[in-house]
Amino acid sequence: MLAGLVAKVPLISIVDDDVSVREATTSLLEAHGYATATFVSAEEFLGSQQIDSTSCILTDLRMTGLSGIELQGRLRDAGHRIPIIVMTAYPEEHTRAAALRGGALGFLSKPVSAELLISHVEDALKGDASGAGA
Repeated sequence: MLAGLVAKVPLISIVDDDVSVREATTSLLEAHGYATATFVSAEEFLGSQQIDSTSCILTDLRMTGLSGIELQGRLRDAGHRIPIIVMTAYPEEHTRAAALRGGALGFLSKPVSAELLISHVEDALKGDASGAGA
């Protein structure tokens, strides 16, 4: 049989200090067949065992401690090339530009529609940076 060809379920790590956002995003992603891990801060994610198994990161922009853009920079500086989608309730153009310049594959304004979020996650997992987001 095809025992060696078992498909790996992508792990999406959600980094957001808002519990309601973490819970809603987790429910949405799991309903679409993804595995999830949640973190209340960038520091918690950076100290976790999930970095190497994470397929995509959804991170808030503004959090206590490191911001989503700072998380992105730390990961890049450490050699990690995990696709990142930044979500924010503060969608200023200069922060959008900084996130995208730093390698984010999306910059989404909260509240994010379910369809838009899933579309960006799917694009990120395919390596498609065409959906820089709204």
